[in-house]
Amino acid sequence: MGTTIAPEKILKELSDLWVDSGKQAQTEGGTGVLRACSMTLLVLAEAAEDAQDLGETIAALMPEHPARAILVRLSGAGDRSMAERVYSQCWMPFGQRRQICCEQVEITVSDAALADLQSVVLPLTVADLPLIVWCRSQRLLAMPEFRAIAQMADKVVIHSASSLDPAALLERAHGAVGRGIMLGDLSWTILTRWREMLAQVFENHQNAAQVAKLAEIDVEWGGSRYVPALYLGAWIRDSLAAAGVNAKLQMSRVADDDDLGVKLTGDGIAVKLAREDDRMVVTLNGASQCTNLPQPTDYMLMREELRIVRHDPVFERTLASAVQLAHPIEQ
Repeated sequence: MGTTIAPEKILKELSDLWVDSGKQAQTEGGTGVLRACSMTLLVLAEAAEDAQDLGETIAALMPEHPARAILVRLSGAGDRSMAERVYSQCWMPFGQRRQICCEQVEITVSDAALADLQSVVLPLTVADLPLIVWCRSQRLLAMPEFRAIAQMADKVVIHSASSLDPAALLERAHGAVGRGIMLGDLSWTILTRWREMLAQVFENHQNAAQVAKLAEIDVEWGGSRYVPALYLGAWIRDSLAAAGVNAKLQMSRVADDDDLGVKLTGDGIAVKLAREDDRMVVTLNGASQCTNLPQPTDYMLMREELRIVRHDPVFERTLASAVQLAHPIEQ
């Protein structure tokens, strides 16, 4: 491994890659290669993470969100070192003969060389397109070197539910939003369907008239669903408060599995949302209905987050409320 990398060398390798790909496609009887790019996606992950699984997730995102993907693998403690390789991710749309390809760069860096990462990555970003940073390393989020990386991004995506100290991570996330960083949290993205279904319950005029009677919000969680539970409870409580309803929020840990459920009760009304396998069961005053709710995957969550390249004021307000609710989890 070298101690540093020249971005110009990587850009030259990318240029050569496209020339070679085009020649190969024509040799195989195709009609060339179409270069697709809508953003730069910088993925920060530990070197110990399953490379095949992460690679498949990134590849699955490319057809809908084509990007120059830069995967940075953190090798941890050791001598100051940095190494790279370039390759492409290609697919052929059904019924066509032209391949569509995206560039991918993989960089392996030790902790001692992290301070150089910004100067290497910045020249590799595609001009005039968003830079999205997906930080999968909880360790890196707490390191001072990450702040410089986050500052150059148009959006930073984290997954606070995977943190060993979610309360501390939420505080850091709130601080980042306060510094103007556009933030996404996959723990919030998990709740999209939950929020939609709860909103649909009260779209009915008869049910909407009962909102003022709601007095209690009970959120139950287990396993890694503590942060989604915080977000869900804070969002419901704040939404009701905006409607002039002061409901008491109670949160309870109920199991070690990744469980999540919520119940809203008041005089003459009871609404409950709970997951059962790959379904969500919505119960209103004893009458239940089901809807599909697939188990969330990194691909599904990132696919949704990459569609949003703007500040989400609802999430940012909910994050602030969740920070106030959070406390260290007893292991």
